[in-house]
Amino acid sequence: MPQYSLYEEEFHPSPWQRTWRAFKESHIAMAGAVLLCVFVVFALFAPLLTPYGVNEQNIDGLLVPPSWTGNGSISHLFGTDSLGRDLFTRVIYGCRVTLGSAFITVVLAMLVGVSLGAFAGMLRGVRSSIANHLPDALMAIPTLLIAIIIVAIFGTGLVNSMWAITLALIPQFVHHTRSLVRTEMKKDYIVASKLDGANKWQLFTYSILPNMTEMLVVQGTIALSIAVIDISALGFLNLGAQSPLPELGAILSDGLDVTYLAPWNVALPGMAIFFLVLSINVVGDGLRSALRKRVNH
Repeated sequence: MPQYSLYEEEFHPSPWQRTWRAFKESHIAMAGAVLLCVFVVFALFAPLLTPYGVNEQNIDGLLVPPSWTGNGSISHLFGTDSLGRDLFTRVIYGCRVTLGSAFITVVLAMLVGVSLGAFAGMLRGVRSSIANHLPDALMAIPTLLIAIIIVAIFGTGLVNSMWAITLALIPQFVHHTRSLVRTEMKKDYIVASKLDGANKWQLFTYSILPNMTEMLVVQGTIALSIAVIDISALGFLNLGAQSPLPELGAILSDGLDVTYLAPWNVALPGMAIFFLVLSINVVGDGLRSALRKRVNH
């Protein structure tokens, strides 16, 4: 027997449901999300997806061309490098190292930068001027240059390069968080919260932080793409990840010696970096547009 509802209730989607609906309307954003999910799967399940060990060498198969060429072998999909290592395996593990390192770097920079930016946005007087102008001065210097200087001081290596890029990204989060907090502090709902006796921590946690979603999404995706590029660049310059660690920039650097003999050793890691950065930027733009549509509606 069919059931009837005595009350006609109107369905109201949650804010995240409205954001997802607006995001799905963009086919380019969905394509970028699918591509980014592929890289995430590579990063998470690299040991299950690769047929060889990451540093396993085959001296009988040096510089084997990719499988789609006439002289290629199906046993090595992307071919091999000058040491006989399977390039497909190296690139998959390279996506894992590069994307994972960039994600950790951005999370650390966001936590520190948002905390310092919120503190700076609530200051007044001379302390506010110092907190305002110092990050702006640091933002005038490219993040890669700051990272190179820090790595030159503390030494090479993937961990040092991650710390260097984290320190280079913090001023961006401080600047944008400080600007947003100063803007929000002038609004009526903040004044009402102050009249109710809320302290600065309660104001930030319960009133300002929920309104920072769009800024954190936009700046987080921008910072993630910057971190991927910088980690790859430092690895390419032999200042970051060191061989035989499979990082995309380091793999690209190793392939330079045999560029004319085996151009796929340079082209394939370079394409992986390009599509990884492209997918992050496309998803970030799609989320920004979806968040703006949600707010406007």
